[in-house]
Amino acid sequence: MKNDVNRQVLLRARPTGIPQAEHFEVVERPLPVLTDGQVLVRNSYLSVEPAMRGWVSAVANYSEPVPLGGVMRSLAAGRIVESRHPDWQPGDVVVGMFGWQDFAAVDPDAIQTKVTSAEPPLSAWLGVLGLNGLTAYFGLLDVGQPRAGETVVVSTAAGSVGSCVGQIAKIKGCRSVGIAGGPTKAELCRDAFGYDAAIDYKQGDLDAALTAACPNGIDVYFDNTAGAISDAVMKHLTVGARVVICGTASVSSWDPVPLGPRVERHLLVKRARMQGILIFDYANRYDEGRVALAQWVREGRLRYREDILDGIDKAPDAIASLYRGENLGKRLIRIA
Repeated sequence: MKNDVNRQVLLRARPTGIPQAEHFEVVERPLPVLTDGQVLVRNSYLSVEPAMRGWVSAVANYSEPVPLGGVMRSLAAGRIVESRHPDWQPGDVVVGMFGWQDFAAVDPDAIQTKVTSAEPPLSAWLGVLGLNGLTAYFGLLDVGQPRAGETVVVSTAAGSVGSCVGQIAKIKGCRSVGIAGGPTKAELCRDAFGYDAAIDYKQGDLDAALTAACPNGIDVYFDNTAGAISDAVMKHLTVGARVVICGTASVSSWDPVPLGPRVERHLLVKRARMQGILIFDYANRYDEGRVALAQWVREGRLRYREDILDGIDKAPDAIASLYRGENLGKRLIRIA
């Protein structure tokens, strides 16, 4: 094999909030040796997710934390270069939980899907056709249950999940309103992703902006932030509204649990429903979601943007820069 070194990004220290570059280190190790039943994947793209903050936290989460000294957990896309399993062959293009590294020796159950088409490109399988698009698809349609003519509001609306939510809402005949940080991202919501209205939460009175953008109230709120943005949205919920809890990006730490305005009265008086979504609960339906998402992409009804960093050395700071709002599109690291 041409490259006999495997660069890996390891978790060197456990952060108390958003992981920074100093919490990781890049090391070089020999190529992994396969055992029977395994395949060796040469990664091309590594994914960067807001959820990674929870994956490295010592605070209880929905998954076991990445161990200290362990390879950073992540989705990746690449090509099988060696196989000791009869169902997988060298040359197969795959997406799965392969981690932040050049090469991954994995059991087949780490593979989420085999990519058999060049359209959309491989990178899209980590974004619009990956967990981000699938989260938007099932979160909005299964949990939010939008109906044509309703108003759907999305926070972090220009992000890889939020941008898909807004466009799916439009496909389903809804009015879409995005909340984003800064004029560039608000403009992106309108011009690239087709939102009917976009609000820059950093400018002016958010409550007044919501009143103007949502004169008939908010029927579905897709919440990626929690915090002050979501507090402002709650008073605009309609009777029977649905709130989809997808992320809590504005909260830097949950230990101790931060206290703020109470939402119970809004949910009670408006007979509204609030429900969380973890995309891993939908693993047996991924193919269903990907078929619909891919069709919309091919039809030009679902557009996406990517923010690609080149080189595995960019990985240590990639999560922190995501929370600093530096990306315009799905954040990826290209290593091959």
